[in-house]
Amino acid sequence: MLVLGIETSCDETGIALYDTAHGLLSHTLFSQIDMHREYGGVVPELASRDHIRRVLPLIEQALQAAQRKLQQVDAIAYTQGPGLAGALLVGASIGAALGFALNIPALGIHHLEGHLLSPLLSDPVPEFPFVALLVSGGHTQLMQVEGIGCYKLLGETVDDAAGEAFDKTAKLLGLGYPGGAALSKLARQGRPRIFKLPRPMLHSGDLNFSFSGLKTAVLTLLNKQEITEQTRADIALAFQDAVVEVLTEKSLAALSQTGLSQLVVAGGVGANEHLRQNLNLKATRHGATVFYPSLEFCTDNGAMIAFAGALRLQADGLTKQQSTSSFNVKTRWDLETLES
Repeated sequence: MLVLGIETSCDETGIALYDTAHGLLSHTLFSQIDMHREYGGVVPELASRDHIRRVLPLIEQALQAAQRKLQQVDAIAYTQGPGLAGALLVGASIGAALGFALNIPALGIHHLEGHLLSPLLSDPVPEFPFVALLVSGGHTQLMQVEGIGCYKLLGETVDDAAGEAFDKTAKLLGLGYPGGAALSKLARQGRPRIFKLPRPMLHSGDLNFSFSGLKTAVLTLLNKQEITEQTRADIALAFQDAVVEVLTEKSLAALSQTGLSQLVVAGGVGANEHLRQNLNLKATRHGATVFYPSLEFCTDNGAMIAFAGALRLQADGLTKQQSTSSFNVKTRWDLETLES
């Protein structure tokens, strides 16, 4: 079964072809970072318009790279939510239109389910059940994953997501957009233990997170210092250390609470080198194993959507899915409401 995946939830247009017999055949991606950098963040209207320009050429590019024709596609998987309404509508409308025109299923996929399952595209592959740490610009959650569509929320952020905190702190430090990667790069020049920032909710007794206070702590620290390039690097490292420690300790607590020994990390922040090193070290001591997607699949991409769609179609049966010209998007969508 050949599945075409379409991802347009925010500021990256991702297209991929996944074959259930041969694996990932091709994937293409266009990032809008350069366009949005001028505004210091994503402008939804501009994002939507750019998706319209990019989707069809990228589909052609993915088909050519995979040496396949559109008529050979057996199903379409598109991101239905959560995300920006206008951006989601681009992918959903094109996915539904192609499904209707080709008389094949067009399946809406939960963006976070795509991220959650993306480590299964890599080697080694985790086996169900496992704990998943979804950590990105918009989401920080711990999930217990029993199988496709069987997700139990263990804890989530009560305010800013980790990636959002990275971006806001980067702005305070005078770094450009996107801030998370720039802050991590600056932190490499920082000196350990020069500054100590709070670890929010580290000892809260639950698996929830809070990162908005860290931004305030950084602002307070900046107001007390004579700011030099070294000071900025030291603060960046202190901030990164605080976030990484909280994410690591909460993840290990989730493993202990569930009795599981596999941790899957997905989302853009999962590419952070310091987080990976710390999780690997602590998990080994804990008797656990950590699985990550390839770096190219940490951010939004079409491969994870095509793959999630293929798994769902395999589970449900291709013939059970009906082609239809109707579609809708869900800007907010609870992952726990998905069905297996």
